[in-house]
Amino acid sequence: MGLQSYLILAATVFCIGLFGVVTRRNTVGILLGIELMLNAVNINLIAFSRFAGDTVGMVFSVFTICITVSEAAIGLAIVILLFRVRRTVMADHLDLLKG
Repeated sequence: MGLQSYLILAATVFCIGLFGVVTRRNTVGILLGIELMLNAVNINLIAFSRFAGDTVGMVFSVFTICITVSEAAIGLAIVILLFRVRRTVMADHLDLLKG
């Protein structure tokens, strides 16, 4: 596979994630869309790293994976807390921060 194939794959995964973020009303679905978008970034980092012959992209990808895991854990903890307080995880019904 050439670089173009990896870039097309990453663009497709990113578009699927963006579509999920824009169209979902469920908070868990929005988090999954963000995860897909971050995975598309990882695909780009690995592809450019492989074709440039440098390991810097792979190191950045490992850091991005660590950030993604922590974001998922914190996001799901917030969703569980909101469900306990409001009994819903729909993003339209969450106006907890409004004054």
